Amino acid sequence: MNSESKPIYVTQPSLAPLSEYVELMEEVWNSGILTHNGPKVQQLEAEVAEKFGLNNFSIVLNGTIALQMAIKALGLKGEIITTSFTWVATISAIKWEGCKPVFCDIDPGTLNIDENKIESLITDDTVAIMPVHVFGNPCNVEKIDSIAKKYNLKVIYDAAHAIGSTYNNKSLLSYGDISATSLHATKLFNTGEGGACIANSSELHEKLRRIRFFGHDQEKNVIEDGFNGKMTEIHAALGLANLKYFDKVLRDRQKKYFYYKNFLENKNSLSFQKLDLGTCNYSYFPVIFQSEHQLLQVEKKLNNNQIYPRRYFYPSVNTYTQIVDYQENPISEDISKRILCLPLYKDLTFDEIQRICNLVVESI
Repeated sequence: MNSESKPIYVTQPSLAPLSEYVELMEEVWNSGILTHNGPKVQQLEAEVAEKFGLNNFSIVLNGTIALQMAIKALGLKGEIITTSFTWVATISAIKWEGCKPVFCDIDPGTLNIDENKIESLITDDTVAIMPVHVFGNPCNVEKIDSIAKKYNLKVIYDAAHAIGSTYNNKSLLSYGDISATSLHATKLFNTGEGGACIANSSELHEKLRRIRFFGHDQEKNVIEDGFNGKMTEIHAALGLANLKYFDKVLRDRQKKYFYYKNFLENKNSLSFQKLDLGTCNYSYFPVIFQSEHQLLQVEKKLNNNQIYPRRYFYPSVNTYTQIVDYQENPISEDISKRILCLPLYKDLTFDEIQRICNLVVESI
């Protein structure tokens, strides 16, 4: 199959050599331990924490569970201000924990929550702010922290995309009362399925660890209202194999991001996410078109050539009226119709990126 007949999807997982994973899995097989905070989970927690300079790192089943655990650990009941430009899991976690999402519009440049619009949404029922580091692009964490302190609110960052991103030379995951990240197959560092909570205190950290295991303390007494949020040894082994290659994956992603950007940025009809705070991990390559019609033209052209980008995030989640009350967020609603993430992953070649760029330019 030549390169032009091979389907190209928006992303693929970055994986260590299979032989290295098999070697780790042999250790799992020999141990007879598959779950319940096994040795591979503990090892992975320690290695990730050391690599990214994180304290209080708790690995869990997935990123959505991580968000739910954060809400539960902070004992939140009420309104949580969040962005409308996100994946539905952000909203699902809020609703599953009995809270109400209140949608704040976004900055049209960074695509993150517009911190200047947060205060106008605060009411007596507001208990927290849940911003999203969209595509790994750091939010204005200092301004958000200032607002939270002023109104005595908690901050949970949906940092699903943010592993490898930094702010003030610290991991972006270290901000907020709790940050919740994803280790899903599509993320820069993955365990197949997985997630993690990063707490700002040892007390919260211990509470999160109890919640992920049915509320048990170390003596196996049930002292929390918990659930099953445990990661298996099988997923942890994959994480240990992949972690060794993270720096290589990150450098590769950055090179390919700027290869795209350098080719497309002089096209007047296209615009790009503004990366002006901290350091982004270049998780995705989003392109914003002048109109939805133009986007659909490009998408059709690419699909006809077996290239499958993704309309991400589309639609704006405040328009999911089957599950939320509609709250107008015009910037998010507009950009969600015009944004397209082009393929970006480790095994994507520069020749394939060139071909994608040529097709985009032809279409516009």
